[in-house]
Amino acid sequence: MSINKVILIGNVGKDPDVKYFDNGSVVANFTLATTERGYTATNGTQIPDRTEWHNIVCWRGLAKVAEQFVRKGSQIYIEGRIRSRTYDDANGVKRYVVEIYADNMELLGRRNTSEMGEQPQSYSSPAQPVQTAQQPPQAPFSNTNEEDDLPF
Repeated sequence: MSINKVILIGNVGKDPDVKYFDNGSVVANFTLATTERGYTATNGTQIPDRTEWHNIVCWRGLAKVAEQFVRKGSQIYIEGRIRSRTYDDANGVKRYVVEIYADNMELLGRRNTSEMGEQPQSYSSPAQPVQTAQQPPQAPFSNTNEEDDLPF
């Protein structure tokens, strides 16, 4: 058995680039930044913030939602799969690209405005039901067995 699952919460780096194809398919591409906060080590060394940039790919209905609602600076939750691909650029140099193919997306709000009462909205790929904004967000993991003595 194998699992390819990614969960990210971050800020959108650019408005989605949306393309419509002749067969009716639609794809949206955008970048997402996730940041690990810096800290001071016990010996006094300053460790700076570390930001990772992720290439997000949304297809079909999820792409249309991204086109309509996702904007630069928006904070979003993404669930998806890692995909890598290669291509040859104009100079014949082989390039490698790592992308996150989104299966689920939740709009958390714009940067620094989420405390103004915005409701999170969840969207899923067509294979899964779409949640409405009135449903409270659900934790991705929960421990329903109270007798379990695991530390998490």
